[in-house]
Amino acid sequence: MSTNHLLEIKQYGQSIWMDNLSRDIIQSGELKDLVENQGISGITSNPAIFEKAIAGNVIYDADIEAAVRANLPTDKIYESLVFADIRYACDILRPVYEASNRLDGYVSIEVPPTIAHDTEATITEARRYFQEIGRENLMIKIPGTEPGLPAVEQVIAEGMNVNITLLFSVESYVNTAWAYIRGLEKRLAEGKDISRIASVASFFLSRIDSNIDAKIDAKLKKGVDDISVEAKLRDVKGKVAIANAKIAYQEYKKIIQSDRWKALAAKGATVQRLLWASTSTKDPHYNDVMYIEELIGRDTVNTVPPATIKACADHCNVGDRLETDVDNAYTLIKNLKDPDINIDLDAVMDELLVEGIDKFIQPFQSLMNSLEDKIKVLSPV
Repeated sequence: MSTNHLLEIKQYGQSIWMDNLSRDIIQSGELKDLVENQGISGITSNPAIFEKAIAGNVIYDADIEAAVRANLPTDKIYESLVFADIRYACDILRPVYEASNRLDGYVSIEVPPTIAHDTEATITEARRYFQEIGRENLMIKIPGTEPGLPAVEQVIAEGMNVNITLLFSVESYVNTAWAYIRGLEKRLAEGKDISRIASVASFFLSRIDSNIDAKIDAKLKKGVDDISVEAKLRDVKGKVAIANAKIAYQEYKKIIQSDRWKALAAKGATVQRLLWASTSTKDPHYNDVMYIEELIGRDTVNTVPPATIKACADHCNVGDRLETDVDNAYTLIKNLKDPDINIDLDAVMDELLVEGIDKFIQPFQSLMNSLEDKIKVLSPV
């Protein structure tokens, strides 16, 4: 009998969530099986996932037709489809939520990516999503932009679960962690319970390596005279994202040792876990499960797309590695400033955040266009 290596990861204090959701996997029973038997304990979604799920899929046609007959506008039709899927998923994961004492069992939905830079709109939509979907184990995804963090703070203070997404730099993670703490402190000051609120900080991985590897390849293509410089450049490839994540985890450990956090923990607060996102390996020359194997560790989550879930279940080499080679991680990040390498990591992170928002806006708008086309086809003449 083959071993599902995903099931081994939990003993190291890490939860595996799936970065995918569609009505097909809900209705077929696949999601229920993944949750009950395959070690999946949460779901993350985003506009790109819903575009893939809904566009060109007849499984949603009956609901779209009903919404058309009810004269709903396109954005409300989108929400009716997505909210229904999120509710179904929340109900499937509810037993995990209860059995884990609210540590796991969450389903994440993103506020519209078009409002990523609007604090008040983000707060308003988060409230509406949380109320209309109506599930305790719902997590609202808010981008970790500068305007997003005050929204995170307010939404936490109001008692909602939050997944802060599109975090690339260690600094952005630290800022997110303190926004969570400020939100809990505000709620506590109002005399409200803070023990039933959960949050994750979604720290992105493969996109960092893809960006930096491309920059290194461009330098190598131009030609490097010194063989030692070429070795330096090649040694950085495919290693920055994991090193960056290991450093972020060290910052997490510092934060939970702070007096401010300990005061909240004494009142029942749950730690905001780092969640590793963008974990499918983009370069075929790399280990296809490296963003899982290298970052297994306590109080973390890894959200994984279906193909990588299958790969890890089959051949992940499971071990507690999140705190191995930490000194090397700091050295590698520091060495990016070496004149021979000359990679501006801060600029890369800023670039990736802008790109990341755009990568959600584009499929969101594409899905709206696809829905409008489908509405025309399904509308009564």
